Amino acid sequence: MKRNKIHEIYVGEIKTHGTENAEDPFDDKYITAGYKAPINGSVFLSTLGLTGDEQADKRFHGGKEKALFMYPKENYLELSCELGKEIPVGGNGENISIIGINERDVCVGDVYQLGESVIEVSQPRRPCWKPARRHRILEFSKTIQDLGMTGWYFRVIQEGKITKDDTLKLLKRPCKEWTIKKVNDVMYVYTDNLGLAESLIGCEYIPESFKKTLRARLRGEEESQISRLYGPNINA
Repeated sequence: MKRNKIHEIYVGEIKTHGTENAEDPFDDKYITAGYKAPINGSVFLSTLGLTGDEQADKRFHGGKEKALFMYPKENYLELSCELGKEIPVGGNGENISIIGINERDVCVGDVYQLGESVIEVSQPRRPCWKPARRHRILEFSKTIQDLGMTGWYFRVIQEGKITKDDTLKLLKRPCKEWTIKKVNDVMYVYTDNLGLAESLIGCEYIPESFKKTLRARLRGEEESQISRLYGPNINA
């Protein structure tokens, strides 16, 4: 198996799923661009993402800090075993399915060459309720978060075309102490360790939204995750 190689590239349009006022929350109407399809050939990656890719809720998805979402292909085997149901590759709404690299290998601030583009790791993904509805598993997003299998986002430093034949090539690693897995552990697992929270706040590559959560923790205030993880899946 070749490390750091693209398995698939996915793009998706905004679509409506479900039925208005359905009895089962999983069947209720919602809008998402998370049902992405693989593409062949090359696609242009701009500072706002892949050509042909859309985001339904731009408050939380897309933009320059979340231009590209990458997820490890190998995560799906463990995730499927943990959930007791096969979750297909692409089932997290990722743009890139990557082979041979995961959250333990990637650090915030990493700069990579991918095809003609140059991209920088901006943050781990914070799972939301929509993939849980898609797979009809209430604890789907919470499980991903607890396992640290969130995938990660990139900002685009240099625009250019990418293809399935491309390999992720590390150019710079300024923050080797903060892997995506370690950031996730501080955010969601070691929530009582205020020293780790302080250390993570001090990392210049961590986004302000993460630091806001950590600063609240230092004040003794832990943000509720119910809305993000479960949303209308339990409130509909």
